[in-house]
Amino acid sequence: MAVLICGGAGYVGSHNVRAFVQHGEKVIVADSLETGHRASVPEDVKFYKVDIRDSQALDKVFAENDIESVVHFCAYSLVGESMELPLKYFNNNVGGMISLLEVMHKHSVKRIIFSSTAATYGEPKRVPILETDPTIPTNPYGESKRIMEKMMNWVSRIHDIRYVSLRYFNVAGAWSDGTIGEDHKVETHLIPLILQVPLGKREHITIYGDDYPTKDGTCIRDYIHVEDLARAHLLALGYLRNGGESNIFNLGSGDGYSVMEMINAARTVTGHPIPAVIGTRRPGDPARLVADSTKAQEILHWKPEIVKMEDIIATAWKWHSSHPHGYGD
Repeated sequence: MAVLICGGAGYVGSHNVRAFVQHGEKVIVADSLETGHRASVPEDVKFYKVDIRDSQALDKVFAENDIESVVHFCAYSLVGESMELPLKYFNNNVGGMISLLEVMHKHSVKRIIFSSTAATYGEPKRVPILETDPTIPTNPYGESKRIMEKMMNWVSRIHDIRYVSLRYFNVAGAWSDGTIGEDHKVETHLIPLILQVPLGKREHITIYGDDYPTKDGTCIRDYIHVEDLARAHLLALGYLRNGGESNIFNLGSGDGYSVMEMINAARTVTGHPIPAVIGTRRPGDPARLVADSTKAQEILHWKPEIVKMEDIIATAWKWHSSHPHGYGD
């Protein structure tokens, strides 16, 4: 029996592959490699280059393997791009979920762990954010993920395919030994952008607004280390295997770090001054986004272990400083 990890060559997916293998799971990876990297997946893990929207190719993966559960990471995830190309996001994200659920139903695979996002909430009514708070996405990316959650809910009711949707906040860091990490063709995440300064790839980091109602005027976000995130997926699979009902969980540290605190932590880790320039606010950036992960702690028995920002950034720096050109593919 095997676990199929869709999108297992991406940043979050590849770390989950590593965690699942180390936990003794038999893993199969399906990834189109449009944004992922084959080098991030261990050579001894069975790999299919597949776009999950291709139902015929996906059906072949299920037919050739005894798959008992699916972990789903295949999605476009750039908020700005989704505002320019909304149909691209609905086609890939929602279309991919349709194909995947159809093939799962055909092959009687009854468990799926879904990589969701805090973007499903949109502008929060309160902070910390609870799973029961309104979900009113403010961009097509968040909307596509919310549609995917709704699809799983209906399929769960009708075809008994039970799911866990993990709504995580800002994923950060790299595998602790520095062998795999974050390598995006278009980088939008704060920590890699900050670390591009000591790597000599940019002269400074831009802070988009320093007049927010926060302790230092810069936006506050909740960060979760990618290894803690992978552990949550393993716990979610165990929950479903033990008969747990379909459910949604927030994943975050419960604490927020400001952009300025992130830069100062990176300065400490790298020993580089990392010049910062204040820019104008970006439209739609909330002042503070922090998760309430009490539900995940109580039901999944999950709690983040790598929470100090210097420790999180140190793992990212180990990866980026030893792989300045990423995977090089």
